[in-house]
Amino acid sequence: MIYGYIRVSTDKQDCENQKTGIITKAKSMGITIDKYIMDSGISGTVEPNNRALGGILKKLKTGDIIICSELSRLGRKLFMIMRILEHCMKCGAYVYTVKDGYELGDNIQSKVLAFAFGISAEIERDLISLRTREALARRREAGVILGRRFGSKNTHHKIDGNENKIINMIKQGMPKTCQRPK
Repeated sequence: MIYGYIRVSTDKQDCENQKTGIITKAKSMGITIDKYIMDSGISGTVEPNNRALGGILKKLKTGDIIICSELSRLGRKLFMIMRILEHCMKCGAYVYTVKDGYELGDNIQSKVLAFAFGISAEIERDLISLRTREALARRREAGVILGRRFGSKNTHHKIDGNENKIINMIKQGMPKTCQRPK
């Protein structure tokens, strides 16, 4: 089975760029994607088992392939990426990335590259977080009020525009509370 894995951490990001890159990579390898797995709006810091990625990992068999945009799409922490790649190696599955040009194999070069790309993904995530905290602190010091005005109500909700879909799901007996797939 050949999987195309796509993850974006916010609803504002676009999955199409990743999908286009995955299709191009697959064509260059002479293969076609059997199934696309998407984690949309989910941070790379969330454990794989709490994402659609966990479903792929449980089903992997020898010779299966996962193609993703870059290793940071698998996770944003070094040890998480290493666990995912180790699991793939134990299953005999392959991982290819579009941007990094990474190919997971059972050799020392693959392991060294996985470590290097994984640590760079974690450092990048930490730097983004640090810059965001610093920018917010500067704005607070400048007297800018962050967030909604005290007492005001939120005018945008995640369910806006999905009311009919939700009503149909409730009619079908779906639970009203959100439960993450396991």
